[in-house]
Amino acid sequence: MKKKYFNDAIIGNRRMIASISKHGELLRLSYPTVDYRQFIDFYETGIKINDSMLIKLENDINNSYNQYYIEDTNILNTEIDNTYFNLKILQQDFVPMNEEVLIRRYEFTNNNKIDLDVKYLINSKLFSNLNNMISSRVCNNAMLQYTHDFAMATFSNLPIHGYQLNNVDNNIAYGILQDKDYIGMSDHSAVSYDIGVLKPGETKSFNIYIYINKNYKVDVLYELNKEIDKIKKFDTLKLLKETRDYWRRYVKKHEVLKVKDYGENNNAKVKKILKRTILLYPLLINEKTGGVSAALEVDEEKDMCGRYNYCWPRDAVTISQALDMIGMYNESDKFYNIFLRKTQSKNGMWEQRFYTDGRLAPCWGYQIDETASVLTGMYQHFKIKEFRKKERDMDLLKNNLDMCENATEFLKRYMDHLMGRDADEVEEIEDKYSYLNRKRIYKHVSYDLWEMNEGIHLYSLSAIYSAFDSMEKIYLELQKDNKKFKLPDDYEELSQYKNEIKEYILNNLVDKNQNILKRNTNDNCMDISILGAVTPFKVFDPNDPIVKNTVQKINLTLRTYTGGILRFEHDSYIGGKNPWPIATLWMYIYYKMVGQEEEANECFNFVINTATDLGFLAEQVDNDKMEAKWVIGLGWSHAMFILALGLEELI
Repeated sequence: MKKKYFNDAIIGNRRMIASISKHGELLRLSYPTVDYRQFIDFYETGIKINDSMLIKLENDINNSYNQYYIEDTNILNTEIDNTYFNLKILQQDFVPMNEEVLIRRYEFTNNNKIDLDVKYLINSKLFSNLNNMISSRVCNNAMLQYTHDFAMATFSNLPIHGYQLNNVDNNIAYGILQDKDYIGMSDHSAVSYDIGVLKPGETKSFNIYIYINKNYKVDVLYELNKEIDKIKKFDTLKLLKETRDYWRRYVKKHEVLKVKDYGENNNAKVKKILKRTILLYPLLINEKTGGVSAALEVDEEKDMCGRYNYCWPRDAVTISQALDMIGMYNESDKFYNIFLRKTQSKNGMWEQRFYTDGRLAPCWGYQIDETASVLTGMYQHFKIKEFRKKERDMDLLKNNLDMCENATEFLKRYMDHLMGRDADEVEEIEDKYSYLNRKRIYKHVSYDLWEMNEGIHLYSLSAIYSAFDSMEKIYLELQKDNKKFKLPDDYEELSQYKNEIKEYILNNLVDKNQNILKRNTNDNCMDISILGAVTPFKVFDPNDPIVKNTVQKINLTLRTYTGGILRFEHDSYIGGKNPWPIATLWMYIYYKMVGQEEEANECFNFVINTATDLGFLAEQVDNDKMEAKWVIGLGWSHAMFILALGLEELI
C-alpha cells in the first residue's frame, strides 16, 4: 500500500466521500458511507506534452500549486502551473448532491508560444486481498476495475486514447499506453486520453468521472454500462452550479452561531474555520443513524494508530453539542434517538467504538466515560434545543428514558465496585451478555480519555458525577412537564452517588503536598483531561483554589513555547511533543470562565493560526513548523472550536 498519512482536503455528498492532497492527488474514496470502504491504494494522474516523458501532476519539480475551495462549498479547485511548458491546469473536484459519482473537471490553458500536444493519463491501483481480488476490463469506453462485490469505473467525455491493464509500471513512465488485451487480472491499471493540440492562448476542457457500483445484481456489466451512458450525458457545468448553490444554502442555514469580534487579523480566520466545520460535519455523519466518524481515515494498515474512521460515543457527544450550536439539530436527534439506542449493550454500557451504521467496531478496552458521557450529552442536547429553538423536546427524554436508566444502573454498579461494596449485593445480569457483568470486571480496569492508561481516573469519575447530575435533571424535566410523573424510588441515590464521587476524588485524586488534582490514582503526571472536572462535568468550580493551583501546574508542564498545550506529560503518541488544538481550546474555555482574557487569547490565537489554509483543524500541531500534523479535519478538534466560539450558550 502507498503510505499516505494525511488528507489535505475533503469533498463529498454524504454518501461518497473523497480526500485530496494539496497537489490535487485523489487519496481516498469511500462509499456508501464515510467509514464503509476505502477503495483506492493510489490514483495518480499525469500528462505527456509533445515528446516528453510522463509529468506527474501531483509531483513534478516544474509544477507550482494553488488550492482552494469555491467559497462556502465542498468543491475543490487545484491550480497546477507547469512552468517548463507554460501549461496551466485547473482541476475541479466535486461530488453532485444527488449522484453517486466523483467528477474531476479540467481546463488546460496553453500559455506558451508554441503548440502543445497534450495527453492525460490516470494510473490507478485499488486495494486487493485474497478475499477481494481485483480484475480489470475496458468496455463502453471506460476502464473498469472490479471485484465480486463492487466495480469502479473511470471514464471521460473523451474517447480512450490508450490503456494498460497489466504491467503498468513498465510503460507508464514513457506516457505511452498500449495493451493487446481488453481484460486482465491486475489490480493496477492505467488509461490515457488525447486532449489534442493546444494553440498558444487556447483553453480546452474535459471531464473525468469516477463511478462506484455495488454489485447487487447478477448482470453487473449491463447495469454498469447503463449508468456510464447516463453519466456521460451529464451537463457538468450545470451540476457544478447546483452543487455550489446547495452548499452555499447549507452554510447560510447553519451560520446561526453568534460570533464576537476577534479583531481585524483574526475574523477572517475564525470565519473560515467555522464555515469549513459546517461543511465538514455532513461528510462525517451517517445520514441514516446519526453516527459520527471521528475523521476520514489516515492509517488503514494501523502502522501508527488503531485507526480513526469509527464513531466513539464520547467523542460524538462532544460533536453533537457542536452540531446543536450550528443548528444541526436533526443530526443530533438521530445520534441520540437512533445510533445510541442501537449501540447500547443490554447491561446499559456502550463499548469503545462503533461503525457509523451502529455495528460494533474493533475495540481494545473498556472505557467507563463512553457510557457516562452519553447522559450528560442527552441533557445538554435537550437544553440547547430549548434555549435555541424555544421548544422543549420532551419526546427526546421520554423515548430515551429507558436507555438513560439502563446506563445509570451500569454506572451505579461501577461505583459499587469502586467503593468495595459486597459484590453479592450487585444485581446479576443473567443473559447472553453475562461476560459484561460488572462483577467480572475489576473496578480499576477502565482506560482513560486518551485510551493509553488503565486505572481510576479523575476524568472518568467526573463524567460519572455529571451523568448522575444529568439524570437528576432529566427526571425533574419530566416531572415539570407532567405533574403526575413519579420520581423513581431510588432518585435520592443519585445525589448520594455524586457526594460519594466528590469525596472519593478529594481523598484519592488530590496531591496533598501541592494541593492540586491528579489525573489518576497511579501517578502525578499532569494531564489536560483533569480540566474535565471543571468543564464540562462541573465537579469543581473554576475558581476553586485547588483548580487554580492545578491550572498553574498544567502551564508549567504542558504549555509549549509556542503557546500550544500538550495532552499530558510523557506522551509518546506520534512523537508526543506536539500540542493539541483540543487541549489548547480546553484551556481557552477555562480561561474564559475565570476571566483571564490575555491567557485565553493566546490559546485561541494558537489554534486559528495553525489551522490549514483550507480551514481544517488537525489533531496535533507541529510545534516547530507551526502547522497541522497527523489527522487533518478531526471532528473532535472542530467541535471544541465551536464550543469555544459559543461558550456563552453552553449549559
